[in-house]
Amino acid sequence: MDVLNSLFRWIHVAAGILWIGLLYFFNFVNIPFAGAMDGDTKKKVVPELMPRALYMFRWGAAYTWVTGILLLFIVYYHGGLMYGDQTNPEEEWTIANSLLTLVLMFAGVFLYDVLARTPLTKNLTLTGVVGLVIAGIVTYLLIKVGGFGYRAYNIHIGALFGTIMAFNVWFRIWPSQKKIITAVKEGAAPDASVVALAGLRSRHNTYLSVPLVWTMVNMHTTTLATGVPRYDTLILLVATLIGWGAVTWLYKKSAKVKGF
Repeated sequence: MDVLNSLFRWIHVAAGILWIGLLYFFNFVNIPFAGAMDGDTKKKVVPELMPRALYMFRWGAAYTWVTGILLLFIVYYHGGLMYGDQTNPEEEWTIANSLLTLVLMFAGVFLYDVLARTPLTKNLTLTGVVGLVIAGIVTYLLIKVGGFGYRAYNIHIGALFGTIMAFNVWFRIWPSQKKIITAVKEGAAPDASVVALAGLRSRHNTYLSVPLVWTMVNMHTTTLATGVPRYDTLILLVATLIGWGAVTWLYKKSAKVKGF
């Protein structure tokens, strides 16, 4: 188990760098750059650049997600860290806890997908507020119903965010991008609704990515949590707010960066 733990962490981090690095390239570099290209240039560049980048992007997402889930079971379920931190070290893991966790993590993505199809998503601020409230409710359930400790509920919220992001990559962004690339290659205008869908889900992933990284390093935030034990649930929500604020600033900044 120790060997698998080390191996999966290595793959998880390397694949995550590939995935999130390309996510930031698309959102903070490629989008402003693409707007500066004329039709003929797009016809030459997009069919050559985007399939290569999206290949690495989607498989980086796949390897990150798979190894993340494997690590979740090795470190927390098998390793006994669901309660093995500051909270309830004597508690026993139960089937009910497991089912609750799995439902919240893997069914939550479908709730997200339904919400993301509503007019709500036209307003990113409102989307962020609703998302924060839902994350708070899920965190409350993990603690009060599941009895999760600080590290356990942090990483499970991260798993929920990561599952949503991986779902977006494979089932919303990549299918949409295939249609967009084909249209550009043929010299036609891509369907505006397809472009909007790909862009919106990519933007959602970008906003989720910074809070996700917080949950990945949560072993190193336990000192902060133990310092404010009554309010440790707020730490994750505050980190999420800070992350979303940072992404908003980066979007504004990236739009102002110019080429030579």
